[in-house]
Amino acid sequence: MPDRVYPPVIAAAKLMFRVLDMRITVEGAEHVPTTGGAVLASNHVSYLDFIFAGYGAHPARRLVRFMAKHEVFEHRVSGPLMRGMHHIPVDRAAGQASYQQALDALRSGEVVGIFPEATISRSFTVKDVKSGAVRMADEAGVPLLPTAVWGTQRLWTKGRPKSLTQRHVPITIIVGEPMQPTTDAALRERMQELLDDAQARYPESGEGQWWQPAHLGGTAPTPEEAKRLDDR
Repeated sequence: MPDRVYPPVIAAAKLMFRVLDMRITVEGAEHVPTTGGAVLASNHVSYLDFIFAGYGAHPARRLVRFMAKHEVFEHRVSGPLMRGMHHIPVDRAAGQASYQQALDALRSGEVVGIFPEATISRSFTVKDVKSGAVRMADEAGVPLLPTAVWGTQRLWTKGRPKSLTQRHVPITIIVGEPMQPTTDAALRERMQELLDDAQARYPESGEGQWWQPAHLGGTAPTPEEAKRLDDR
């Protein structure tokens, strides 16, 4: 499929990275196949995660087609961009159609990005994951790439004001080794391991900070508290 929109969007994002002097670290990009389909399964801590998780595949010169809720495609600004980048709308009332579209993309050699937690984790730990990522990779016969992003929550996350012009924010992206075959529990465990690694080596201390998980001394909700907030 022709990509007339995606490359300019990437160029604009890279310009933003430079202007804001973001300290972006990408690890494991060599695990992204240079050809053929793959499912990139990332944790979810920010509304901007698709930008940075997709950036993890950039060294392999791959464009990731993310699955995102269909409301994003209906927005007057984001909608044309999402459609132009050939991302995949997810309508929960017609989930099978979205799943089939993702399968077709994988079988045609695309990298499909998915956030298996389905929603942003307020606790900044990995929530229980849905079955789609593992099932999709298995059915399409493609590798599953567990991925962790960290630091993006400091720019824009659920329940906090945007801070899109904040400068010098460190962002970590880790793409793990392909998993094949696996289970939902194994995928969640591996994503949490990658996230733990990113958090442990993050260049700024988050002790006492809202953007750090409670088990590391931050003031983010615990997983139990976060679930109660989500259930309201």
